[in-house]
Amino acid sequence: MPALVRKLRVVATPEGLVLQPVSLRQKRAALPVRIRYRNREILTVAPPSDGYIHDTSALESYGVLGLLSVNSASFLILIIRREQVAQIRGRPIYVISDVTLIPLSSQPEAKTAISRARDRLRKQDKSGLDHDLSDEGEADLPGDEELFEDEDDVELPPPAGPDVDPSPGQAFAQHRRRTSVAEDVIGKKGMYGRFAERWFSNQGWSVEKRRLQGMSTDVAPVAVLRTTEGSRGKDSALSPSSAALTRLLQPPGVTSSLLPKLLRTTKMLFSSRNFFFSYDVDITRSPTSRVASSDLFLHQNVDPMFFWNRHLMEPFIASGHDSIVLPVMQGFVGQCSFMVDHASGHGPDAISQVHRDVGDVVEDQNNTEDSEAESMNEDEENADFLLTLISRRSVERAGLRYLRRGVDEDGHAANSVETEQILSRSSWKSSERIHSLMQVRGSIPLFFSQSPYAFKPVPMLQHSPESNLATLKTHFARLASQYGAVHVASLVAKHGSEAILGEAYEEMMARLNDEGGIDGARIGFEWFDFHDVCRGMKFENVSLLIDTLGRTLDGFGCTVEVNGELRHTQKGILRTNCMDCLDRTNVVQSFCGRRALEDQLRHEGIELNLQSDRSTPWFNALWADNGDAISKQYTSTAALKGDYTRTRKRDYRGALNDLGLSMSRYFNNIVNDYFSQAAIDYLLGNVNAQIFEEFEADMMSGDPAISMSKLRQNAVDTSARLVIEDTSEELLGGWTLLSPRVPGTLRTWPFSETVLILTSLALYTCFFIPSAPLEKISSFTRIPLEQIQRLHHGAYIVSTLASTHTSESRNVGLVVTYADDATVKFIRRAPTSQDLASHPPSVDADADADADADADALGGGDTKKTTRFLAFKALSSRSSSSGSFRLHSLRTSLDPSSSSTSSPTRLSPPPVVSAEGTIPSPISEDDFVRDICLQIESATNALLASMAEEEDGGGEGTAKGEEEREREREGEEDNASKAKGKETKGERRKEGGTKKRKSVVQVEKQPVISLAEARRSTGLLEMLGYQLKKMVWA
Repeated sequence: MPALVRKLRVVATPEGLVLQPVSLRQKRAALPVRIRYRNREILTVAPPSDGYIHDTSALESYGVLGLLSVNSASFLILIIRREQVAQIRGRPIYVISDVTLIPLSSQPEAKTAISRARDRLRKQDKSGLDHDLSDEGEADLPGDEELFEDEDDVELPPPAGPDVDPSPGQAFAQHRRRTSVAEDVIGKKGMYGRFAERWFSNQGWSVEKRRLQGMSTDVAPVAVLRTTEGSRGKDSALSPSSAALTRLLQPPGVTSSLLPKLLRTTKMLFSSRNFFFSYDVDITRSPTSRVASSDLFLHQNVDPMFFWNRHLMEPFIASGHDSIVLPVMQGFVGQCSFMVDHASGHGPDAISQVHRDVGDVVEDQNNTEDSEAESMNEDEENADFLLTLISRRSVERAGLRYLRRGVDEDGHAANSVETEQILSRSSWKSSERIHSLMQVRGSIPLFFSQSPYAFKPVPMLQHSPESNLATLKTHFARLASQYGAVHVASLVAKHGSEAILGEAYEEMMARLNDEGGIDGARIGFEWFDFHDVCRGMKFENVSLLIDTLGRTLDGFGCTVEVNGELRHTQKGILRTNCMDCLDRTNVVQSFCGRRALEDQLRHEGIELNLQSDRSTPWFNALWADNGDAISKQYTSTAALKGDYTRTRKRDYRGALNDLGLSMSRYFNNIVNDYFSQAAIDYLLGNVNAQIFEEFEADMMSGDPAISMSKLRQNAVDTSARLVIEDTSEELLGGWTLLSPRVPGTLRTWPFSETVLILTSLALYTCFFIPSAPLEKISSFTRIPLEQIQRLHHGAYIVSTLASTHTSESRNVGLVVTYADDATVKFIRRAPTSQDLASHPPSVDADADADADADADALGGGDTKKTTRFLAFKALSSRSSSSGSFRLHSLRTSLDPSSSSTSSPTRLSPPPVVSAEGTIPSPISEDDFVRDICLQIESATNALLASMAEEEDGGGEGTAKGEEEREREREGEEDNASKAKGKETKGERRKEGGTKKRKSVVQVEKQPVISLAEARRSTGLLEMLGYQLKKMVWA
């Protein structure tokens, strides 16, 4: 395998950031790599005569994690601290303990970040701080505290042309001069950009005040600073470094308050001691794997399922700098060595000289390689063994507890972790056996969700049984293709809220097996109620489950390698799950690992009972460390029941500790997890920078793995199938929109997604159960088209607290005003044949005042008792899903049984491609709403014309005569009595009892709620609540 760069020296030159490899295990040293500031172009450059090795301003790094780009701002993520945690076949495995982020905006900002990182490392070295501390500082971005430091000495880079790649000597040359703070501010140096903006701009203080309050700034950063007449003119443009810093602090699409939080989150994530790497070994695959190719670089061999920084590394991969691409894996790597005395191999004290310290474990491995004769002599008396535990967390459906549950549409389960337990001799000699046992864990592979705001939330099943079954089959087909046979151990409770999910899981597994399983093989399923069987802290009862699974586990076996050949291959996998796949799952997996270790030692001629051996806490502690690591990655706390995993004992102290951890998890669920989840999705490339704009607006982040377009399309199809009973009704269109909580109001929160169905005879509005959005219809309203009196669309501003909510072009809605009579039907649940009874729509009593006020605002006047309206707001046409595209609005005439309508929804890749092979541009919210209104207008007027023909005998001349008489009557009315005339005309329409009106409905352009009106209605309490929420969440 080609060698990777093991150490870099990073230097900020005028033209870009230079990465100089220090040492490579190859004869010829690698050339430096330059990343240009302006366009982030990655180039190989020739080093100067003396190189960058002796540059005192350089920062030493142990590897590159990738490039983090947020719109116009980019940062290079560097590993600046690492620690060896294990060694496999003589190759070290490292954990990342600290990273730094270097801005790529200009040389001054890059040099400042490099200097800060070097100073921090020196302070840690002098104070002897433990490198385990992962979040000891901010991301290395010039922050507020730096912008106001009184620095007397600042280095200024010489000017460089933007398109000229200077010679190495010029690149290495540095121009130095000493300046004062005042001169720097007047000269508009980059690191004083915000300071100067504040003092020399009319709007600087107001913008800064909004920023400090956590609000988005509506005003763009000031691009012109006022100076004295004798300096550089009245309006002097910002210098390149200052402009770069302004863009850095406030790039378009991401607010200035969220960019620093993203950088801090990125730093804390990669410095959390949860990411592992090796320069020589592919730790994403088993040491017994035969997939790797010696001719490929490491990143080309690794399993993409566990390649966590692949998206960040794409610029280096695309530019061909493979020797810099260092794959990292999230999970756990632990190792311990122990010696077994053959003389007492059957006794309780057979194991001796147990080492868990990394230094001792590595030393044991190195010592066994010193002398083969000595090793052979030791084999006669005792045997040195090495136990390695590796957990690999999947990048698919990765994230945090309640925000990533269940399965996605591709069959990937949340919190999916592959755990491998490896038993080998400390020498790793090829002639000795290497035993490998694989286990997997993952969320129950069904569509479900849980609210993060409840301490013990009830799981809510989603999607139809058919969709769940299809995805379940996809999930297990993938497992079977990778591991062979699959057996499931489900540990959820058989009573209470967990039983809802457990019963659905058991039912779906039974259906899957009844239909032939996977390629004719049945999937084993064992439902073990962990809490009930182990009630009273008797966790040793897990042995009952292990006894039940014994024959299956024996059939699966484990993988055994001798002399580089596989003597035996594991034939199946045990898939374990509870609700979180953490605490109960880790206990059961440790039992399986202990059972496998006893069996593997038995094959080595050592009969040992690890349960009764007094010297085996090391085994329990290794598995407890594994459980804590996986738990911290999913819930930000250590695993529950960790005291039992470590000591095989359970008491009240462990229970109290678990209570504290549960409270900490609850706090993280409702405060920290939403932004952290958005950051994880962004780092993995699942979403684009739009996710942060969505987060600022709602303090929440969506799930990019769930296809909302498919979910909304299914909602439209289901609604059309359930609410349209008359077979003569032709389905014309269906859309998903937002509507107020209470029908007939404009502002009642929360807004929920609603399905609007248009047929040739009526307009249907379908409302859904809040706990199952777009899944189960709670009620619907049927409005005959002839009852529609008015259609208007325009700006629909319901909040002024976030910048995305105040755009009148992006926040658009429509209002349908209709006459309320006996023909309007309101059904409170999913309709059946006996449900279709006519009764007027109703609203909550508490919302009556709001409804009346909204009716007055819409011009209802005295007619509000007989006239109602429904308001709808368009969903955002922008999507944070990476590579997503929008559907155009289409006018279609479809059969209700196979409806296919257009809606403003998010699409998952692959994108919709036109016949010409090009991707259409998304339709705007305004065009989308106008198209809906035009379709309703067209259908309504067509129905009115048809009814007029029927009423007048169907004669064309009669109809035309009636229209002419109507126009004559309207012409006779003078301007002063128009209102009276309309009233009289309305009375004429009602003559004859059920006689229908014949006036034409027209679409009007009028704001539903204008920005000015929304600002007037935004109260102080609402603003304070938003600011408090943003202070906590963001």
